[in-house]
Amino acid sequence: MRIGPKSRFVSRLTRDTLALILAGGQGTRLNQLTAWRAKPAVPFGGKFRIIDFPLSNCMNSGVRQVGVVTQYKSHSLIRHIQKGWSFLRGEMGEFVELWPASQRLQQSWYEGTADAVYQNLDIIRSHNPQYVLILAGDHIYKMDYGPMLAEHVERRADMTVGCIEVPLDQARSFGVMSVDGDGQVVKFSEKPDAPQPLPDNSELALASMGIYIFNVNFLYQQLIEDADNSSSSHDFGKDIIPAMIDQHRVVAYPFQSVQEGTTAFWRDVGTVDAFWEANMELIGISPDLDIYDQDWPIWTYQEQLPPAKFVFDDDDRRGMAVDSMVSGGCIVSGAVLRRSLLFSAVHVHSYSHLEDAIVLPDVVINRNCRIKRAIIDKGCVIPPNTVIGEDPLRDAERYHRTDNGIVLVTPEMLGQNIHQFR
Repeated sequence: MRIGPKSRFVSRLTRDTLALILAGGQGTRLNQLTAWRAKPAVPFGGKFRIIDFPLSNCMNSGVRQVGVVTQYKSHSLIRHIQKGWSFLRGEMGEFVELWPASQRLQQSWYEGTADAVYQNLDIIRSHNPQYVLILAGDHIYKMDYGPMLAEHVERRADMTVGCIEVPLDQARSFGVMSVDGDGQVVKFSEKPDAPQPLPDNSELALASMGIYIFNVNFLYQQLIEDADNSSSSHDFGKDIIPAMIDQHRVVAYPFQSVQEGTTAFWRDVGTVDAFWEANMELIGISPDLDIYDQDWPIWTYQEQLPPAKFVFDDDDRRGMAVDSMVSGGCIVSGAVLRRSLLFSAVHVHSYSHLEDAIVLPDVVINRNCRIKRAIIDKGCVIPPNTVIGEDPLRDAERYHRTDNGIVLVTPEMLGQNIHQFR
């Protein structure tokens, strides 16, 4: 049946589906942003974490049985899920469970995406789903999984892969597929050096979104066969999908926006530049990702904080923000923000100027600072008179500076070892 103002697809298919969110990746391309946290736990959009987006998609789609598979530096991720995602009703069969790597079937950590699922087969069987929806925990998007499940069943697919068109020069970072006229996958290459373009557009490639639907018994069969293959790297994109497309029905499902007439927004925020750009997009007048959409809310956990406050109104000392987003608990005290995003509980002191800056939670920016095109990590205390984003050579000496000129600043770079063991 369809319910809700946007004809949301909720059916027995979604209720009989178990979603697994693979949230154990290191996210090394984000450099020091993932030095002390898993990539899905990285803050995004002023008040969220990256994992809130696939979790919210599950809730809004009617998929209320979710396992979150964790491994790498997962403490902050686990705390976030325990605090923010414990509202489901267990007596109704709803849950968000944490599945940390625990060497259940062998004496090793997860060796690949497929192995992460294989090592939890006993848990999957205990929930007895008909379909398993496998999701990456590190992408930003809004998607109703109901229509994808319906098409998976209607087309009698063994596996369905969510896909999206990406520029050819970016396709090396994804699994790239080719499909026939019926939408069946005939070729799949994981992160190819020379991606194959679309037949009708040489500048685009068809990329996997890391969203897979399996019939549960078929999934069991494929994972067990792969686990017995000593030459496999036990990864869905590298091993399982390429091996099955010749003998089984693997279907591509094109990504669609949950809002009719709007652009389908999907971002892999896997690099410092991509993370900065995706956050900056939210500041625009009409961003493609509408986080104000009440029909498709993004759920999260946030501390109870007072409203943002802007103080002082002198000509040379005016607390103000233009074309910016400012979260709860922030105090902008005689400072100026332009095209910037402040996460929760940030304090910007007098005479400081921020432009094109992304400032994560619990940061203090002291007086007379100038910060441009930068990401300031959680917990940083920026000393008075600090200048960031104006001198490329000096920035590269002290901080992480990308080729596109985005500067990442972490507490450790400032000599503030908030994660030290002694």
